[in-house]
Amino acid sequence: MFSMAKCTRINAVAFLLLLCSQMCLLQGVSALGIDYGQLGDNLLPPQQVVNLLRSNNITKARIFDTNPRILTAFAKSDIELIVSVENEMLSQLSNSQAALQWVNTRIKPYLPATKITDIMVGNELDAADLLPSLVPAMSSSQKSLSQLGLDSHIKVSSPFSYGVMEESYPPSAGSFRSDVSDVMSQVLQFLSTTKAPFWINAYPHFAYKGNSKEISLDYVLFSNDGLSAGVTDPSSNLHYDNLLYAQVHAVIYAVKALGFDDIEVKVGETGWPSKGDDDELGASLENAALYNGNLLKRQLAKEGTPLKPNLDVYIFALFNENKKAGPTSERNFGMFQPNGTVAYNAGLTGYSSSTTSAPNSTDAPTPNPSEPPSSPTTSTEPSSPPTPTLSEPPTSDAKSTNALSPPTPSPSLPEIPLTYSSGVKTAATMGR
Repeated sequence: MFSMAKCTRINAVAFLLLLCSQMCLLQGVSALGIDYGQLGDNLLPPQQVVNLLRSNNITKARIFDTNPRILTAFAKSDIELIVSVENEMLSQLSNSQAALQWVNTRIKPYLPATKITDIMVGNELDAADLLPSLVPAMSSSQKSLSQLGLDSHIKVSSPFSYGVMEESYPPSAGSFRSDVSDVMSQVLQFLSTTKAPFWINAYPHFAYKGNSKEISLDYVLFSNDGLSAGVTDPSSNLHYDNLLYAQVHAVIYAVKALGFDDIEVKVGETGWPSKGDDDELGASLENAALYNGNLLKRQLAKEGTPLKPNLDVYIFALFNENKKAGPTSERNFGMFQPNGTVAYNAGLTGYSSSTTSAPNSTDAPTPNPSEPPSSPTTSTEPSSPPTPTLSEPPTSDAKSTNALSPPTPSPSLPEIPLTYSSGVKTAATMGR
């Protein structure tokens, strides 16, 4: 009887410890943001998306437009929201009157109920016909916010693809491409003046896919253990146990090389596909779970990089989006399926209709009737939402490549010069 009672107590303690660790995991997700793409015809309605984010204690999200349904649904949710100016609108917003009208109709009606913190002007601009309009559009947007008394609450910036990098190894030699350096200098001057961050989209997956013979899978999946693994910058003597941090540092050094020491660098997109075509090396459920799960753990621990103790990171993406163009991987970056169930186990939980709802949408502002149309989110509500299951992220011993992948490389990345700027999306996949 004594041994049975003792066993029962041990089991109860073990259960409570497990439950506590899982709840602590969810409570800490507030350190992470997520990119909410809408290129799907079967996604959860925005109000249910709010519930999904709240149930996982995700308090930061980014959308790629100013969809009024989403802005209304996020009202009084206390979720910080980044909104975007579509690439095709840049030339229009270069005009100060057009920018003022845009802010008046797309932003102001939803404040302060919806917690809009940033405006991204364009996304991954790298085209000769668009770049000249970038800084004028950013300046006009900033002036409009100031004119309406909103500039103290909302920052204006623009996210860039990693393709703008000329050099990225070693990180201390980081530099921007010569053909974009003039625009970059103008952007950085604007950001320095307005105290706004520089956003970079960095995908170690693409670097690994393009150079798997020299880049270790462990290195890109945050799975390295010990100081002997990874790379050391011979100039700065800083050690990197994962590729994302090295990529971020290369951008920091590139910004400094143009004479700016006061601009914060943040990651606007990073992620890993759970499925890909035969030639998309490393795209698998196991690797997606490891990359995002390990990144999540590091963000929860507020680990940061050697140069940035607190690194803001937004994971791409919230959902698998079935209407995205390009290779199979582009439709499989989601941490959740369109109906809100988890795509893989990275420590988050799926949607449940019993989740505490955000305030009723009738409490939110009604979109201005004169508002320009925004791309609607076509959604269908699941007939029987799944019950969320608390679960730990996978451990680092379950990594895999896809069916055509070679054996897993050595956990240590050779100390040889590598160019990480190959880790970018192709032109067909740019723009979310």
